[in-house]
Amino acid sequence: MRAQEPELKADGRQSPTALLVARGVRRLLRSLGYSTLPEVALPSGRRADLVAVSGESAIHIIEIKSCMADFRADQKWPDYRAHCDRLYFAIPQDMPQDLLPLDAGLIVADGYGAMVLREAPEHRLAPATRRAMLLRFALTGADRLHDLADPERG
Repeated sequence: MRAQEPELKADGRQSPTALLVARGVRRLLRSLGYSTLPEVALPSGRRADLVAVSGESAIHIIEIKSCMADFRADQKWPDYRAHCDRLYFAIPQDMPQDLLPLDAGLIVADGYGAMVLREAPEHRLAPATRRAMLLRFALTGADRLHDLADPERG
């Protein structure tokens, strides 16, 4: 019996490769005790690909890059540091790693799992920023659950 590719929901912003990487990263983070949300709007107006929160309130942002052209075209990732304790890049296995910044963590993933190749340096958030991010995470998750249960709400 052949394994089938996982079916993933797209919202039009992610490539099929990015969706698979996100799934693998989310599986890894869940196994490590983190809860994750994709596409979270940040207080700065940017949108993080994945935000992960631990039971101890650690906040990680994972920036997914599906190829080197994606990385070169998007240089807003340094702004994400202001909203997390650790910043990671997540990439597919076949993407070159040598041009990715060394001051961020590195995760390699596919649609079934992921592996941390390099831990991200920690830069602890200020308490007020942590509180704002945790509240944003909670409200985003609650709103998405509501939308699933009541898609016709106004």
